Formats: sequence, C-alpha cells, structure tokens
Amino acid sequence: FAAQYPENTLEALCAAVKMGANLLEFDIQLTRDHVPILLHDADFSRTGNSTERAMDIDFIQTKSILVGEVSKFGKTFAAVRVPSLMTVVEALKGWSDVTAFVEIKRQSLEHFGVAAVLDAVLLAISPVINQCVVISFNAEVLFELKERIEVKIGWALPRYSEDARRMAEQLSPDYLFCNEKKLPPLSEPLWPGIWEWVVYEIVDPPLARDLIERGVGIIETKDYANMANALRD
Repeated sequence: FAAQYPENTLEALCAAVKMGANLLEFDIQLTRDHVPILLHDADFSRTGNSTERAMDIDFIQTKSILVGEVSKFGKTFAAVRVPSLMTVVEALKGWSDVTAFVEIKRQSLEHFGVAAVLDAVLLAISPVINQCVVISFNAEVLFELKERIEVKIGWALPRYSEDARRMAEQLSPDYLFCNEKKLPPLSEPLWPGIWEWVVYEIVDPPLARDLIERGVGIIETKDYANMANALRD
C-alpha cells in the first residue's frame, strides 16, 4: 500500500490488510547486530531522515530513525519508525489468512553472507513459517534455503532469458516474480512450470487484466485499494 502509506512499514501493511489484502510483500535488510528490519535500500536516505546504512548500525539505533517519507507524504506519517521483522511476525499471528512474501535484499547478503542472513530471517519468521514465502533475486539463497527447511520460496528474476529459465527449472520455486517490463511480447507464452507467476509493480487495472489473461496468478501493486476496487468485478 506504498502509494498511500510509507513503504515497508507496519502502518502500510496494516492498512492493506484492513482493506482486504491477504497477500503482503516487504523487504528485509539486517542491522549490524543481525536484527532483520523492513527496508528496501541499504540506507535510510530515500525513505527516512538518516544516511546510515542498516548493516552499519545496531537495531537500537534505528529507534531514532523516522521513515515516514516526508518528501512524499509531508508530515502525515512523520513519526513512523523502522519496524523489525519480529514486529510484523507478531501482526501475522493475528492474521491467520494472510501470506507474507519476505524478500531478502542483496546488500545484506553481500555484507553478512547467505548463511548469517538466513539464520536471522528464519529465526524471526519461525512462529509463522507456514504463512511466509521467502523470496530473493539471489538463487543461491533459495537453493540453500531448500536444503535447510521446508518453506515456500519465490525467485525474483534478474532477467527473462533462457539461462534464467534453466535456473528456474532447477530451482523449482513456488513463485516466479518478474518486473512487467522484463516480460516477452504478448505473443510469447510465459514459461510453464510448477510455479505461479507474480508480476510487479502494477498500478494500471487494464494492464493487470491483460497479465491475468496471460496466466499471471498474482498482481503485486503499491496501490492496493484502487487496484482491488477496479478488479473486483
């Protein structure tokens, strides 16, 4: 619901669920002390009031960082702070019909390594593991995850290519995520497989309908209310 609320915040997720969403997607970075937090970028300069990188500070230091996207929303959400993954897990416990797509971001993987990041994320989501799908652009993360634990996974395609198709067939993810701009022409069918296609970041209802007709199972959007109302019929 990032069109109307600051992205990667509990406020945005709660608002989407209140409007009827039962699928959520958010991004994860690790702080220096290995606490998973909701954050897309490596630092807070775009959404918050700090240029600090998440991996260079401890979680307690994020308490003073505001992520209300003042440049976008003015003072409306000026007091919104960085949520930990554990905070969202607590909310998910009360949303038994909600599935969370938990995206592990590359900056934390590069900084801490795959094993450390997976350790932290899996520990945090363990109480609601059956409600979670772990997603990443990094196929290595997902291969290791499959060796560790039985959990649904989603691979975000870095590109739509034959090499990526072969990798998808090896990985056999539950979901394939793709940016709409990376998809081939409408005349070319999407790869068949055990996966369900998820296309992002769609805010145009006619485009969403075209994608659904093409076989896309899930439309990811930052404008949930308007898209849900437009596609309800």
